[in-house]
Amino acid sequence: MIPVTRFQNMDVGVFGLARSGLASIRALKAGGANVYAWDQREAANTAAQNDGAIIGSFRTWPWEKLKALVLSPGIPLTHPAPHEVVRAARDAGVEVIGDMELFARELRNMAKKPPVIAITGTNGKSTTTALIGHILASCGYQAEVGGNIGKSVLELSVRDGKPIFVLEVSSYQIDLSPSLQPNVSVLTNITPDHIDRHGSMEGYVAVKRCLLRQTAADGVICIGVDDQHSASIYTQLSATSDAESVPVSVGKVLGRGIFVLDGTLYDAQRQHAAKVMDLNTARHLPGTHNWQNAALAYAAVKPYINDTRAIVSAIQSFPGLAHRIEDVGRLGNVRFINDSKATNADATARALAVFPDIYWIAGGKAKEGGIESLRSYFPRIRKAYLIGDAAEDFANTLRDVSHEIVHTMDAAVAAAARDAARSSAEAPVVLLSPACASFDQFRDFEHRGDVFRTLVADLSKNKEAAQ
Repeated sequence: MIPVTRFQNMDVGVFGLARSGLASIRALKAGGANVYAWDQREAANTAAQNDGAIIGSFRTWPWEKLKALVLSPGIPLTHPAPHEVVRAARDAGVEVIGDMELFARELRNMAKKPPVIAITGTNGKSTTTALIGHILASCGYQAEVGGNIGKSVLELSVRDGKPIFVLEVSSYQIDLSPSLQPNVSVLTNITPDHIDRHGSMEGYVAVKRCLLRQTAADGVICIGVDDQHSASIYTQLSATSDAESVPVSVGKVLGRGIFVLDGTLYDAQRQHAAKVMDLNTARHLPGTHNWQNAALAYAAVKPYINDTRAIVSAIQSFPGLAHRIEDVGRLGNVRFINDSKATNADATARALAVFPDIYWIAGGKAKEGGIESLRSYFPRIRKAYLIGDAAEDFANTLRDVSHEIVHTMDAAVAAAARDAARSSAEAPVVLLSPACASFDQFRDFEHRGDVFRTLVADLSKNKEAAQ
């Protein structure tokens, strides 16, 4: 844990007591703060009280004494309208920040400040974050990986040796972290997402740009330039930022930067393009989207690792990321792939592009635009099994594709496994890649993926018991 000492002997409010909220309470209490907290869930309030917080509705807090409101990233800050607690803070003149901002302020107080690599983007940021952490750890760094992935940032620690923080940062967290100053910033890509929380596509893009602009003057900005919005940000920052801007592309030769062509990673940063590695040898990074992740990770670690061969070896040994094109089982010739982290159509497109014969489990709480953009991948889908709130809408889009509304995950897994086993395909794949948020039926995408994994394991046990 990283104790937050900046609010010692001060009063602070924490609203929203999921993982980051509870971690904020523990860190603030460890630093000597007096903490008021509230959540709609009784269990969360009990946990916060056990950690030393004073529990009560935000309407009862002593706003005239509070020095800050630490807001959960999931609570609306601006759109579609500020939450009541945000309005209360603004009326009282209390600053509204997040756990990432607490971390940033504490980091500035450290005598020996460890470097920070911050990763954002619409898709690929979790895999890129995990891969960067894996490369650094493989090369002798004490890499602390967290933020919007795994541990919350305040649950991390500063270890002896060569510490470095590798942080996935969501757009919600950027909004609440005005003084986070990464040494290396990474932007994977930008496609429409979270428009309801940022008001417009322009607002969403502006938030992503904001993190990159906060990069240290002597730092590095790595940008995937294969989409229009990210390419525009690269053009702007390469002309205006003191930090070095490094473009990264898949499928396009760059005169300067990092690029992938036909699966081969090239480095043309300070030299003529030199072959780095064949990314097809990285078994747990399949598909062109993972080539982008690997290229961005390579660019991000180069300021710290000179040995290219060591980076290549680490990329090849990467075990993959849970819930992202994760192989969770096999029954006969049927593979089961957990891609629960695909919470929008663009993320699902990356999984659909990998496999030719797919029994697709999709649905949940739909994002704007639905799955209309996936039409070019429909020929790969043998049959779709639709669950959750989006099932009816997805069925309308899939009218020319074999599909079935099954409503629940257990029914989907059972039906898809049965049909895949009976198919004539050489390598059928049951793919959970929902193209939706999870909150209609599950706590989060991890819960959804864990349920899928358990159901697949139960299928294997039942088959063994029947033999």
